[in-house]
Amino acid sequence: MKIATYNVNGVNGRLPVLLRWLVEGQPDIVVLQELKAQQDNFPEAAIRDLGYDVIWHGQKSWNGGAMLSRVGEIHETRRGLPGDPDAKQSRYIEAAVNGILIAGLYLPNGNPRPGPKFDYKLAWFERLIEHAADLLASGAPVVLLGDFNVMPTERDVYKPERWLDDALFAPEVRAAFARLIDQGWTDALRTIHPGETIYTFFDYFRNAYARNAGLRIDHILLSPDLAKRLADAQVDRHVRGWEKTSDHAPVWIELADKTVGSRRKP
Repeated sequence: MKIATYNVNGVNGRLPVLLRWLVEGQPDIVVLQELKAQQDNFPEAAIRDLGYDVIWHGQKSWNGGAMLSRVGEIHETRRGLPGDPDAKQSRYIEAAVNGILIAGLYLPNGNPRPGPKFDYKLAWFERLIEHAADLLASGAPVVLLGDFNVMPTERDVYKPERWLDDALFAPEVRAAFARLIDQGWTDALRTIHPGETIYTFFDYFRNAYARNAGLRIDHILLSPDLAKRLADAQVDRHVRGWEKTSDHAPVWIELADKTVGSRRKP
């Protein structure tokens, strides 16, 4: 089963890119972030025409998340994190699909730091950590994935010295991500690419994509039972080079039907 996350940076404006990638990559389950579309302005028909079931939580101008499946019906379990005081921000969507609980998220950016936006990011992160612990405690197979707006280590950012004051690389944020991982989650990309420089985001400015000056901020985390089935994890970096594309590239994993004995890049 191929499960992906993709920050589309405007689902209607990037719809040709999204549809092209869905046809090319053939992911089975996808979570999308930054729809930037109201609930009644989501391109449902175009996605269903490709054979996907779909649910979405829109928001005017900002945020927004969706989930697509071509391997069974999507049974939505939650929109928004427990205890979220700002339900208007569509940042979390969760559903059971084909025997797996899929939790898609778009963690706040948090800039400028310090300030109210950074405080909101840390508070949102704490609610995520608490809910993630409950997901693990449930015993269900879970994939927690999306745009985390966190570079966990210096290996995950081009020229880390330039990002020391940024909310995506702040010590408090990196520590929160580490606490999340320590609950028992497996970072899929790092498991398959333990020592490599691999990015998921490239700014539109300063020719970042061509220079490979990127960030790894889109992550796929697996509960322990699913981590044993991890067969592959990759970034479709070339999609970032398409015309009128998002500044993020799609990230995906492949889960085997049974436990994988060893992992290596194909």
